[in-house]
Amino acid sequence: MISVKLKLKGMQQFMRGTVDFKEGIVGINGDQITVDKLPFDIPLSGTVYGTILNYKGAYETLKTSMHKEPYKEPPKAPILYIKPANTLISSDAVIPLPEDISELEMGAALGVVIGTQATKIAEDEAFDYVFGYTVVNDVSIPHESVYRPAVKEKARDGFCPAGPWIIEREAVKNPDELNIYVYINGQLKQENNTSNLIRPIGKLLADVTAFMTLYEGDTLLVGIPENAPLASVNDHVQIEIEGVGKLQNTIKSEKNLLGGL
Repeated sequence: MISVKLKLKGMQQFMRGTVDFKEGIVGINGDQITVDKLPFDIPLSGTVYGTILNYKGAYETLKTSMHKEPYKEPPKAPILYIKPANTLISSDAVIPLPEDISELEMGAALGVVIGTQATKIAEDEAFDYVFGYTVVNDVSIPHESVYRPAVKEKARDGFCPAGPWIIEREAVKNPDELNIYVYINGQLKQENNTSNLIRPIGKLLADVTAFMTLYEGDTLLVGIPENAPLASVNDHVQIEIEGVGKLQNTIKSEKNLLGGL
């Protein structure tokens, strides 16, 4: 059994439990409950930061354009953005599809959850500041430019499903070698591995905290692989990260959802 931190709908506090991946069972307060019977809430509490162009394939796709206007050279530091609170939803929640949009990009991302305030940390000590890992779908409206903040494309309501839990750091032997799978309606649409990161997790944490502090509870997304698959209304999306968990959501038309969610 693997130790996890989770939150259930209707509960104010976070809870500690265990997960048996093979049997699909969660242990909470001595009870053994199948995963599909639990009403998971969002397991994150701090700010969620995304990272652009940290997968080798994604970087190569745009490498030529990096030498053109407006910057004329490749980035020297991590390119970050924020997934604000309105984007966060839980596993099994509905992803709203805006009325004027036909498809959304499913951004499979490993979320690194910070356990201790981190400022100007060394790469070889980076994991001392990590609490654990979660699965995140960094949803976005398809767009080409990475030279301006894609707020309209990435910060819509419900555009950051996360969960269903946070796996504690010690349970993941090597987060820099995790298989990532994206299934849409049960069909495998994308496969990648965190070994393809340009900045491995320790390096990424060191480079980010060189210019900004990450606080306990914050989550840093390590990046999105190239060729993010597209999904549309009524599609069921599952993102699986080896040893971390499975995040499931369904896309529904925003106009048919009460209050937009």
